Amino acid sequence: MLAGRLMRGRGWIKGLRQDEARQVRARIAELERDLMATTVQGRHRRFEAGNELRVAKFRLARLEECIAGIAEKCGA
Repeated sequence: MLAGRLMRGRGWIKGLRQDEARQVRARIAELERDLMATTVQGRHRRFEAGNELRVAKFRLARLEECIAGIAEKCGA
């Protein structure tokens, strides 16, 4: 324990990152469906969805790098 907190290993952290990556992938899929839908969306809403999609893809790339780095260090 460190300062009253239970120390967790890389495997636990990797699991958290993988769960977060799954959530981000699901959100990306949802945003892409919204942007491709034939429903009439306001220009501002499409802009917001596009911006959120760009940020989500960037976040996913960082998460995948983190997961790969953890896997490399764990030898898995």
